[in-house]
Amino acid sequence: MRHLFHFGVFYVITPSSNALYTDLSGYYDLMCADINYQSQSDCVRRLHQLFGNQGKRHLDLACGTGPHIRYFIDTGFSSDGLDLNQPMLDQAKLRCPEAQFSLQNMCEFVVDAPYDLITCFLYSIHYSGNIENLSACIRSAHAALKPGGVFCFNAVEKNLINNNSFVRHIVQHEGSEFAFKSGWFYSGEGDRQALKLSIEKTTDKVTEEWHDDHPMVAVSFKELEELLEPYFEVTVFEHDYEKLEMWNTTSGNAIFVCVKR
Repeated sequence: MRHLFHFGVFYVITPSSNALYTDLSGYYDLMCADINYQSQSDCVRRLHQLFGNQGKRHLDLACGTGPHIRYFIDTGFSSDGLDLNQPMLDQAKLRCPEAQFSLQNMCEFVVDAPYDLITCFLYSIHYSGNIENLSACIRSAHAALKPGGVFCFNAVEKNLINNNSFVRHIVQHEGSEFAFKSGWFYSGEGDRQALKLSIEKTTDKVTEEWHDDHPMVAVSFKELEELLEPYFEVTVFEHDYEKLEMWNTTSGNAIFVCVKR
């Protein structure tokens, strides 16, 4: 039996090629247990104070189970979320009952009323999949913002990806040990890269493994700025949520702050 993992779903592949689909929303927070959601949220709030219109209506794209939204609400924002995975949104609603959640594709979403701040954390902008969809996501965000509104997200520069670099963390949960590993892979050409994911679950000394290469859009920061500039004034910062420094033009991760034109 072979196990694959796609974002939000386990695919258990049997020798007969029949797939059993098991929702992974209950494990999402374990996968992200090493993330400092408060630090990320606080940093983007500071950026919004510096660059934005001072409004408090916030939308989080690809919100997952809503941990960023929880911090925004707790600091006085009226926050909502959008995701493609309904079980994730169900978890988010439990965490943030004050928020409104929408099952939509971030590349073609619409809103009932405009927002002051739109965020997309955890490199989720790359889930656009290709340049055409990424462009549509940018247009959708622009249309959903009030004048002077901010679109803020983090991204990885395709030409600076180290295919041999991975991050790994281990979490204990309900009698099992989970080891999560992820890393970027880029072939060196085109607009597609992969997020390589693996999960090991060990229970009573028996280990199961899941592996997947999730397709993502590959983009250089120059290309990304060119896509954004017709719609936004763009400022790029180093990928450091603890202090604000302008991007040094050589690091492969950055935070984009985009003010609606």
